[in-house]
Amino acid sequence: MVKTHYKYASLAFAFSALFATGAVAEEVNIYTTREPGLIQPLLDAFKSSTGIGVNTVFLKDGLAERVATEGESSPADILMTVDAGNLIDLVEKGLTQPVASDVLTHNIPAQLRDAGNQWFSLSMRARVVYAAKELGLKEITYEELADPKWKGKLCVRSGQHPYNTALFADYIVHHGAEKTEEWLTGLKGNLARKAAGGDRDGAKDIVGGICDLAIANSYYVGLMRSGKGGEEQVKWGEGIDVLLPTFKDGGTQVNISGAAVAKHAKNKDAAVKLLEYLVSDEAQKIYAEANFEYPVKAGATIDPIIASFGELKIDPTPLTEIVAKRKEASELVDKVGFDN
Repeated sequence: MVKTHYKYASLAFAFSALFATGAVAEEVNIYTTREPGLIQPLLDAFKSSTGIGVNTVFLKDGLAERVATEGESSPADILMTVDAGNLIDLVEKGLTQPVASDVLTHNIPAQLRDAGNQWFSLSMRARVVYAAKELGLKEITYEELADPKWKGKLCVRSGQHPYNTALFADYIVHHGAEKTEEWLTGLKGNLARKAAGGDRDGAKDIVGGICDLAIANSYYVGLMRSGKGGEEQVKWGEGIDVLLPTFKDGGTQVNISGAAVAKHAKNKDAAVKLLEYLVSDEAQKIYAEANFEYPVKAGATIDPIIASFGELKIDPTPLTEIVAKRKEASELVDKVGFDN
């Protein structure tokens, strides 16, 4: 443990020394689990608009451990990651601080930010249904996915993947554990193949005639149809319809990318300015164009591919309540043998 501490402490010192020699008068330092290329257009636009420089450190994993080990010497001002659970984990480990910002609280819906203003959503992806075009489906509920009429016709990735445990946890919030277990048993009975692969495999397998429906994330359709995934994936994306399912007593389940200000941020004012910029109309438009994600700010521009799915009615369940049920959802996945 001592060696690890000095290792990260020296890295933090080198990081700070490097930034101190920079040409910019004001700057903000981001630790992020998002690929830098995905957010670089936003950071470039922010610097151009404000003159504030932005430095990023990409951490595929171990973000919380890195910041905790660096302690007060950490150069991190903003902690940016994907998935509400990861953000809440940072708060629970005491690695963030509250932010008082009328811009953030006005632009971000209450269920998409921390009640204590410790973390904030910056973009969304919806858990949608891909459907074979020949079905001609216009709408569906999450509950209906367990209907026996879809027996042998459903594709989905592992039930233990965070994308799915979030959906299943939301189902628990709406219907309770007992009904969720019944629903998961129904979903398993409707599988056309083993729950495995990725979300894009659902589109591929629909086009290939293996299944009629797939549960997947919305932004993958943008990646496929735009050609960013290659010519073959264009065929997958164009070969499916996309439905925005809802709970019978709610809306469409979403997950997020988001950020928090680090507990020991040395450049807190600049960090807050960046977060406020990221939920501006300009930045939300860039998010939509670069990553095919939904903006969190009402009225912000949505990419035409994503907009073609129809109006997104966000499920009102606070993300904190969904995250609190994830462990129970994971246990139910194992109980019904969903991935077996």
